[in-house]
Amino acid sequence: MSRRSVCVGAVASAVALAWRSAGAAVQRVGFISAGSAVDAANFLAALRADLARRGYAEPDGLAFDVRYAEGDLALLPKLVAELERAGVTLIVTQGVGTTVVVKTPRRIPVVYEFSADPVSAGIASDLAHPGFNATGVTLMLAELNAKRLQLAKELVPAMRRVGVIANPLHPGQELERAVVDAEAKKLGLTTLAYATRSEPELEASLQSLAGAGVDGLLVLSDGFVVAHRHKILDFALERRVPAISGWALMAESGALCTYGPRVSDAFSRIGYFVDRVLKGASVATLPIEQPTIVELVINLRTAQRLGIRVPPSLLARADRVIE
Repeated sequence: MSRRSVCVGAVASAVALAWRSAGAAVQRVGFISAGSAVDAANFLAALRADLARRGYAEPDGLAFDVRYAEGDLALLPKLVAELERAGVTLIVTQGVGTTVVVKTPRRIPVVYEFSADPVSAGIASDLAHPGFNATGVTLMLAELNAKRLQLAKELVPAMRRVGVIANPLHPGQELERAVVDAEAKKLGLTTLAYATRSEPELEASLQSLAGAGVDGLLVLSDGFVVAHRHKILDFALERRVPAISGWALMAESGALCTYGPRVSDAFSRIGYFVDRVLKGASVATLPIEQPTIVELVINLRTAQRLGIRVPPSLLARADRVIE
């Protein structure tokens, strides 16, 4: 083959590649958050990174159309309608607005990351059979609460009374409470439940806790609790009460330890669902997933402040130790 033929062939290939790139349609994905851009930043960063690994390049191959409700859930149906009119292929959502977004009438599918139980929320008949033209990842693993109580007892063997902070509006919370009560009975623990549906209710719960004589605090993670974590955990530290929770963010904010799903992995996993839908899969064929990776995080600084000696065997089992 002559040098001229090689050059002509190379040019032809380059032109063909450029034509295909120019002609390829940009994949448009909508995103709705019930909160703010700051609230959703970590989720979007993880999702975008995963999609980039799957070969989606922004902005030429993939474009996000983003909407924020800034805490006003009543705006969510309007935002869904806006994205449908904008012509996105699917909508991604996460957090407290998930149920509203999924139940809003629409034609396009939804992929979600949901801290609660989709079945209890009424957006799935079971995890294997997504409903409402929507699917995704749920962070709820109610059975992990048994392990959290076991860890609390291991860290504080003399523990007898445990306060349980939970939001009754969080779908599936009753499943978590059932696990907590059953495990507490096995461990010889008395549990005292405190509801946190609102800021006034949280204030009242903390005031009650102050005089309840609890020697441990189990904080069931949800959006409200996470948003008010500093108030809850500062309260526990001031009263020298060890707090146990589910998400690593709580340990990073002062809880003694957390045991639960690695939230960043759950965020990234949404990229799998987006990729499948963009390639033509029906969400009805994509079962709702639960996290497969859980992590134990111990805050050694908090342990030292509380005067708690963490057993070396427990430190060795930890996925991360905050020193």
